[in-house]
Amino acid sequence: MRFKPSEWKPFRERNPVIVGSLTAAVMVVLGTAAFFSEDLPIVGGGTTYAAEFTESAGLKSGDEVRVAGVKVGEVTGVELAGNHVDVKFKVKDIWLGDRTTASIKIKTLLGQKNLVLDPIGGGALDPDNPIPRDRTTSPYDVTEVFNDLANTVGTIDSGRLAESFRTLSATLGASTPQDVRTALDGMSALSRTLASRDEELTKLFAGTSQLSKTLGDRTQQVESLIRNGNTLLTELNARRDSIAKLFEGTKQLGIQLKGLVADNQATLGPALDQLERVTTVLQRNQDKLTESLRLAGPYYRLLGNAVGNGRWIDAYICGLVPSGPPGSCQPPKGAGR
Repeated sequence: MRFKPSEWKPFRERNPVIVGSLTAAVMVVLGTAAFFSEDLPIVGGGTTYAAEFTESAGLKSGDEVRVAGVKVGEVTGVELAGNHVDVKFKVKDIWLGDRTTASIKIKTLLGQKNLVLDPIGGGALDPDNPIPRDRTTSPYDVTEVFNDLANTVGTIDSGRLAESFRTLSATLGASTPQDVRTALDGMSALSRTLASRDEELTKLFAGTSQLSKTLGDRTQQVESLIRNGNTLLTELNARRDSIAKLFEGTKQLGIQLKGLVADNQATLGPALDQLERVTTVLQRNQDKLTESLRLAGPYYRLLGNAVGNGRWIDAYICGLVPSGPPGSCQPPKGAGR
């Protein structure tokens, strides 16, 4: 069934409730599609797989997934499932075989982790079947080792340990070779030293654990610092030739200035001597110069008034011709302006 263009109604003539409802529905669909775009099968961010580990070893959501040292995805979830940990991860543009192995590796010395995959096998890995625990491994965590070591050292009775070594040394007696007795005496002395420093050692290991934890929490800042330092060194290396030319030009400028001074020493010396004498005379007569400038001010002001009306000198001389009684000579009105 076809509609003629004349049969279509403009939007202003349609029911606004229906138009508004359809528009709202389209906006909800578009918003939902944008929010879950990574989960869509065609335009999404890849395929989601899972792996079972005996422990998480500090792995968390957002950590990188790598194959042969190249980032191919990221971890999307770490959850406890009974006696093991389920790790979900998403990869893109990479093939995984049905015998793929997964291991949690230490990415940096500060303890940051990533998930490393080894895609082996004859068939493709099924996303619905997680990688079993016999094909997954966890890393050796230095921070946890320090924590366990601190706890173990704290529970050792160092006094009894030293006493046991002394008793063992005395029991063996003279029939024991000298080397063995010396070794036992040394171990006994070591135990006594540890016993006398038991509290300090406990604090040391506790502080080491706290330091490792703090560095692990500041991984991003330390990495940013290292990256910025690397950027600075790269830029300095790129500008090395320019900096070398700048230093060379500065050196040549110094040489030329030194030569200029040497060539004009005969001229500059007398000129500087004369300048020094002039400044000495001016300094000695500074008060007289100040007084001269003060007295010259009114003179030049009156001179300016006399010659400032044109190409003649305008002046008034009172009493040049006797024309009245004494004391009657007065300047005309406005003459002092």
